[in-house]
Amino acid sequence: MDAHHNKNLNPAPNPVPFVEAVFYWLKLGFISFGGPAGQIAIMHHDLVENKRWISEKRFLHALNYCMLLPGPEAQQLATYIGWLMHRTWGGIVAGTLFFLPSFFILVGLAYIYMAYGSVPAVAGALYGIKPAVVTIVMFAAYRIGLRTLKNKLMWGIAAAAFLAIFILKLPFPLIVLTAGLIGYVGGNRYPNYFKLGGGHGAAQKSYGTALIDDDTPTPSHALFSWHRLWQVAIRGIALWLIAMAALMANYGWHGAFTQMGWFFTKAALLTFGGAYAVLPYVYQGAVEHYHWLTPTQMIDALALGETTPGPLIMVVTFVGFVGGWVTQVFGADALFSSAFIAATIVTFFTFLPSFVLILLGGPFIETTHGNLKFTAPLSAITAAVVGVIVNLALFFAYHVFSPQGLTGQIDWLSVALTALATLAIFKYKANVILVIVAGGILGMAWQLLA
Repeated sequence: MDAHHNKNLNPAPNPVPFVEAVFYWLKLGFISFGGPAGQIAIMHHDLVENKRWISEKRFLHALNYCMLLPGPEAQQLATYIGWLMHRTWGGIVAGTLFFLPSFFILVGLAYIYMAYGSVPAVAGALYGIKPAVVTIVMFAAYRIGLRTLKNKLMWGIAAAAFLAIFILKLPFPLIVLTAGLIGYVGGNRYPNYFKLGGGHGAAQKSYGTALIDDDTPTPSHALFSWHRLWQVAIRGIALWLIAMAALMANYGWHGAFTQMGWFFTKAALLTFGGAYAVLPYVYQGAVEHYHWLTPTQMIDALALGETTPGPLIMVVTFVGFVGGWVTQVFGADALFSSAFIAATIVTFFTFLPSFVLILLGGPFIETTHGNLKFTAPLSAITAAVVGVIVNLALFFAYHVFSPQGLTGQIDWLSVALTALATLAIFKYKANVILVIVAGGILGMAWQLLA
């Protein structure tokens, strides 16, 4: 009764002009702090509650699909809603503006880092930020765990995933596939254990009639057709092939730029469960295999990625920039050009699959309202991701607390700063950005006073 009454009081808003939508997506690109949970909360507040561009049910339906895909779910959700409202270009513009501000901010920060990283103030700030990052990664595991580990089976999957990556060093994709398989089989046999979903809370409230409401017919461009599906698939693959062919023609298969394109395509297809989950894979490749950057630079990359808006997977932009700077593709006199092109290549190959998957699967998802039976595999994968993130937290803690390795001395100041950050975030629910800034200021002060 209340919901119906509410809808009558709030008639559907007028259709949104494309230009107005563009300005919103651009603004979102600058304010999308707080990782996927924060970004989805901002979009829900703006698009469901305030602007009423889309109803809560349709919003959550789209979100469920985005959570199943590899890639940054919040950016994909923006792409999906942009596409639903303004066709293909609406999706491309929404998805691109979601990370474009972050791209330029990170390129600027990466340049300062590479050119002036040894300046005491900058080095001190990074020294203080790293312990905060250890806490933030632990907090990510805790938050996802709280949502997912609701029974012994889920705890078991998380523990097994941790042991698989920490002790057996099994590749991340294998862990995700195994967890998904357990969820698929287990969901059919013991559905009660898997009735968790991967969602971000689905309180069904009504905020009035939305532009794309629960019962609004699917727009013509979003209807499923095999012809459209093949069209999108062929264009997406062609774009990837043209870009890779251009890199191969100019730099050869073993050239740094070509290898970055290839490696980050694989990374993009493995980012199930968010950026934290794929970071161990990026670390294995970028640090240990290709030597594009050092373990310390990788932790710094995450620290800077945490302090900028946009999806956390934008850490790869920093990784690409440093890799381009180090490999000196255009020679020692053109370090910035080499780094900027590398960052662009890495960002392009990381996000291309996201756009293709949304434009490819969107029409199918629009035909399946309330019929998405993927929650069991997703629950199991999310539980496994908790174990993988705990492993990542330990990995960072090891490098921050013992910079010289096991035989070196323990950095007790870093341990103390981590304890302070943990207290601030876990007990006092302090804002993550504030904790990072405070860590940076303390580290700078320590460096200048020492």
